Amino acid sequence: MSGVLVIEDDDRIRLSLVMALEDEGYDARGAATAEEGLAAQRTRAADTVLVDLMLPGIDGFECIRQLRRVDDVPIVVVSARDDTHDIVAALEAGADDYVVKPVAIKELSARLRALRRRARPVALDPVPVLTFGDLQIVPEAGEVRVGGATVPVTRTEFQLLCELSEHAGRVLSRQQLLQRVWGYDGGDERLVDVHIGRLRAKIEKDSGAPRHLVTVRGLGYKLLVS
Repeated sequence: MSGVLVIEDDDRIRLSLVMALEDEGYDARGAATAEEGLAAQRTRAADTVLVDLMLPGIDGFECIRQLRRVDDVPIVVVSARDDTHDIVAALEAGADDYVVKPVAIKELSARLRALRRRARPVALDPVPVLTFGDLQIVPEAGEVRVGGATVPVTRTEFQLLCELSEHAGRVLSRQQLLQRVWGYDGGDERLVDVHIGRLRAKIEKDSGAPRHLVTVRGLGYKLLVS
């Protein structure tokens, strides 16, 4: 049974989410504050964490950052705030997805299943190190290296880079990437844009070096072969 931790200060919303997720077959539990949620995750780690942004004390953005420093658990923001700035800020803090309230539980459950599939280790045949100029992708180790130095990336960033490397030189649309990386048939394309931006900041630190990730206006993104 998949464990879900719901960090939400509104008692009614938290209880309704926990009960609805239990009806969907999840082992769900709640926390009313970020501090309580962080302690709960340390004590008995959930497979997925849902976080509201408007929390008392430590807010949702900082909660996400603190979770991400020690854990690669999939994080989904569930918030009434639908401003683009808030969505981008939450994703940049380390969230994997963003769902706007009111929540359709069937849609949320589908997204949780997709995140769980991505998080589950898959046995693969040995894959050689993939090299694109000074960029190296090591599939077996889940590592990314630039100029020989390991660059820390999240699970989502790594999977996004692997998908682009598998189709190096070809343009993949945002919707294609949402389907292949997130497992979503449709969705908010800002998920892709923000994660591409985070990857660029990590693998293209030297402004004088050749770019690896290219935006093709109106079409999508591609990884340059050389």
